[in-house]
Amino acid sequence: MTDNVHDRVDVLVIGAGQAGLAIVHLLNESGVRFTVLEGRSRIGDSWRQRYDSLVLFSSRAFSALPDFPLNGDPAGYPDKNEIADYLERYARVTRLPIELNERVTALEQTDRGFTTRSASGRQIIATCVIVAAGPFQRAIVPVFARRLAIDVQQFDGTTYRNSLQLPPGRILVVGDGPTGRQISLELARTHQVWLSAGSFRLVVPQRFLGRDIIAWFQTTGALRDDKESLHGRFVQLFDPIPGWHLRRSALRRAGVKIVPRAINAVDQTITFTGGQSLDFDAVIWAIGYQDDSSWLRIPGAVDAKGNYVEQRGISPIPGLFHIGRSWQNNRASALLTGVGNDAREIAARAVEFVRAQTARG
Repeated sequence: MTDNVHDRVDVLVIGAGQAGLAIVHLLNESGVRFTVLEGRSRIGDSWRQRYDSLVLFSSRAFSALPDFPLNGDPAGYPDKNEIADYLERYARVTRLPIELNERVTALEQTDRGFTTRSASGRQIIATCVIVAAGPFQRAIVPVFARRLAIDVQQFDGTTYRNSLQLPPGRILVVGDGPTGRQISLELARTHQVWLSAGSFRLVVPQRFLGRDIIAWFQTTGALRDDKESLHGRFVQLFDPIPGWHLRRSALRRAGVKIVPRAINAVDQTITFTGGQSLDFDAVIWAIGYQDDSSWLRIPGAVDAKGNYVEQRGISPIPGLFHIGRSWQNNRASALLTGVGNDAREIAARAVEFVRAQTARG
């Protein structure tokens, strides 16, 4: 490994999604030397690669990074491609030093600092590392899914795009969060659809008294109140889904059949809580996502399940930080409208750490 300016930086940011861009914009003004490694070939591809019909629940007025408005009607709702292009434009206009096609394969810690390797062979030594990998890393698929027959097609939140991928027949969508409900409603136009739902989920109107529900969340503090506050804990408990068209009653009217939680599978048969069993031709797992930490090779940085260990974005490993985590500080932490606030705190901590290390020589 050489030790020139290209191989040693003060701060390395891993990921150039919305969280990475927010943090890098602040670092750009701090005077520290930094670089950003992004594994995909284009800024915004984490959005482009999600299902085709994805439209944000927040209007354009609440779907932008600080000081960079989203073009178009502020009261309208952007789709995934609009957000992807917006992030790409943000990176271009602000001239951020982002290296594309640099997927990180290993992060280790030595007496020289954090050593990073990418799939291309690039190696960087950094005093400080900020992980901005985003919330949509590895889709959760239960172990029992392996027992489904090979002719039962399976998809998840990272592989499902549209109804044309699916065979004719009976489709099960597992997971009744926003993604599962949106996909179920979409597929009900062309297929027989069942939605496997868990516990009660609060659904609220998309607009109330002429205002976007996110604006009401902002007014009432539901977006910004700290996760440890009484109000913050209440919002976490119910985690409301915007859009009355996604209520279970609305889904049933559209033809979606609601079944309990899926608990087992054999051949073409899925078994649900309560003992009911049904056969399906395809299954879409929309349970959620988990961290992909296979590259993070620092003892204590991940837990036994492979999830990042952090509190409010701060790892127990000195000099290692995270940004863009769900509920990092509040409901807005993983949203475009809120990630900037968390970014300011993490950027300040990273710069402080770098300067302290520099002062020590």
